[in-house]
Amino acid sequence: MVTRVAAELQSLRYAEDVKRLYHQLRRSICQSLLGLANALEAKDPYTRGHSERVGAWSRRLGVILGIASDEVETVTQAGLLHDIGKIGVPEAVLRKRAGLEPEEWALMRQHPMIGAQIVAPFEFFAGAALVIRHHHERWDGTGYPDGLAAAAIPFGARIVAVADVFDALTSDRPYRAALSRDAALAYLAAEAGHTLDADVVAALLGLVRVDGFA
Repeated sequence: MVTRVAAELQSLRYAEDVKRLYHQLRRSICQSLLGLANALEAKDPYTRGHSERVGAWSRRLGVILGIASDEVETVTQAGLLHDIGKIGVPEAVLRKRAGLEPEEWALMRQHPMIGAQIVAPFEFFAGAALVIRHHHERWDGTGYPDGLAAAAIPFGARIVAVADVFDALTSDRPYRAALSRDAALAYLAAEAGHTLDADVVAALLGLVRVDGFA
């Protein structure tokens, strides 16, 4: 009896060790991927900090929209890593100040697929890979890479899309100065139900009007 109890305790300790090592490995991979995304942004003062802000807004939107806690973590991870695929886009295209030529746009539009491919090999990023792939889809079907529309777009991708657009509008870019908060909110309101999910836009409008940019 004592021997069996001791064996069970040892088995439990082993299981806990395996679980702890798994979480450590997962955390290390997440940190490495985020470091890669931050290194990419650090080359451009116009996008520095963009991914962290999109991740933060995605988390807050996920919470206020009432999705499950594991889904909140998924959209947060996807928000943090949504642009990691730009590592596969030529720097000359990423940094171009003038409008992109059609062939350059074709290269730029590959970044969601590249990003999804980067994180997909890790089983615990399966949900985030789907969100990353589809965060440039649009409610009316005009987005990319797959031209999904409305509810066919994963909900997490619709959340990250709104967070991404809002942060892009309120940040300086080579081709324009940042919009004011009110101008950015007006733009989002106009796009609600057209290119962006109206429910997600409404949630962000509420957050911003209550809390500002915090």
